Amino acid sequence: GHDLTVLELEPRSCQEQFVLLGFSDRPQLEQTLFVFVLIFYLVTLVGNTVIILVSRLDPCLRTPMYFFLTNLSFLDLCFTTSSVPQLLFNLGGPDKTISYTGCAIQLFMFLGLGGTECVLLAVMAYDRFAAICEPLRYSIVMRPRLCWKLVSVTWGVGLLNSLAMSPVTMRPPRCGNCEGKHFLCEMPALIKIACVDSVGVETTAFILSVMIVLAPLALTLVSYSCIAMAVLHVKSATGRRKAFSTCGSHLTVVSLFYGNIICMYMQPGNNSSRDPGKFLTLFYNLVTPRLNPVIYTLRNKDVKGALRRLVSRKEGDGDSSCLLLLLNRNK
Repeated sequence: GHDLTVLELEPRSCQEQFVLLGFSDRPQLEQTLFVFVLIFYLVTLVGNTVIILVSRLDPCLRTPMYFFLTNLSFLDLCFTTSSVPQLLFNLGGPDKTISYTGCAIQLFMFLGLGGTECVLLAVMAYDRFAAICEPLRYSIVMRPRLCWKLVSVTWGVGLLNSLAMSPVTMRPPRCGNCEGKHFLCEMPALIKIACVDSVGVETTAFILSVMIVLAPLALTLVSYSCIAMAVLHVKSATGRRKAFSTCGSHLTVVSLFYGNIICMYMQPGNNSSRDPGKFLTLFYNLVTPRLNPVIYTLRNKDVKGALRRLVSRKEGDGDSSCLLLLLNRNK
């Protein structure tokens, strides 16, 4: 009778909470990971916040490129915050549970912010295409109203992705199997513990991934193909160097983002004891958002100049140096 009662109650338990096993199979690693994750999270918060403040406070950086970069930094802040606090809780003690509502919210944010970043990187590639291939018409093409529309589209696409995929992922019954071999409520991990045929969910996910991942990637590659052809026609070595330096930071971020996604979802299943998907997801959630501000700061003279002006707090010098920078850009 007791066993029957347990069996009757067990299928309902997933409506209350999930168990995220995470790295519990490596207890000796959890404390080290806790320190590592906490440090990276704090540095990510500081780095992306600095990028946002610098881009908004320095008049030299009030351009479409830095408008989109501000959105990318804000996106990274939201992305890490949607998963890292739960990961720290998971690593900090024996309790590996997350409420059903918390899991649904985390999945919704993960899908929405991931989809938004795919489209935003394509928009940033188009901005670089307009700056290099249409320099005389750049200010007309990338007018503020269009920039706001493009950003609205990126966030709208991410929202639609979440609205479409979150209910489909959460709906299948788990038959009491509420233990996910992951540290967050990611779509593949939740689909894997469903006790019904998940072909329909996986097909829907594949169709959406083609639209949200591959389509923006294709647009990004087309933009940079056009940029490459335009740069090859530039006779001046200085001009070519400026063009490549303008695109270098964004190309690095795109390579990290899509390279990590391809590695994550082209793994031959998670049956191995090493389960590499968790570590790739950790890199995607933690390291990449941390590297973005570093890449844009170290490879970008404008940002480094803006940081120096803000630190020095010499308004007169800042304005004059900004004017000289704008004049040099227009040459």
